[in-house]
Amino acid sequence: MTMLYLASASARRKQLLAQLGYEFTQFSVDADESQLVGETPLQLVERLARLKAQTGVALGYDDKPVLGSDTVVVVDNLALGKPVDEADFTAMMQRLSGRTHQVLTAIAVANKHRILSQVVVTDVTFKALTNEEIAAYWQSGEPQDKAGGYGIQGLGGRFVTQMSGSYFAVVGLPLYETDELIKAFIAGAHE
Repeated sequence: MTMLYLASASARRKQLLAQLGYEFTQFSVDADESQLVGETPLQLVERLARLKAQTGVALGYDDKPVLGSDTVVVVDNLALGKPVDEADFTAMMQRLSGRTHQVLTAIAVANKHRILSQVVVTDVTFKALTNEEIAAYWQSGEPQDKAGGYGIQGLGGRFVTQMSGSYFAVVGLPLYETDELIKAFIAGAHE
């Protein structure tokens, strides 16, 4: 049984990592998640996952590998983070309505000596949303802490008409890719 650290406060990531059977300790890190000038959404999400893992190591969680992860929703080459208020959320939902967008989830494993990372891209298509559906979804309280303003594993799942890629990456932690990355990281430590 591998011991590692999860550098995330997310209950969803904790539950997903537990599904893989790893023993781990969870902690949260504060990271500036602002997009840098000229940075693509793919570069942003991978940088943030790596930053979270490396921040965990720098904070002293350095006796076991540290797993960091980040998720962004991308439409029109714009990275949508967590909505700051109802108006921001409404604009996000109107942009996603009736269209296909990408969910990018990056994972990174680090220790004092090295870091491995990967980005998983999933295409998600929403049905056309009414203003009433958007307002009711905001009132549910679910969208406030979700990248792109929705949770596929909750009430937001009713908007999804099609998906191509990893469901678990959209939830926040791609199971297959995370397991493979952890195994590769550990195998590399024994070379």
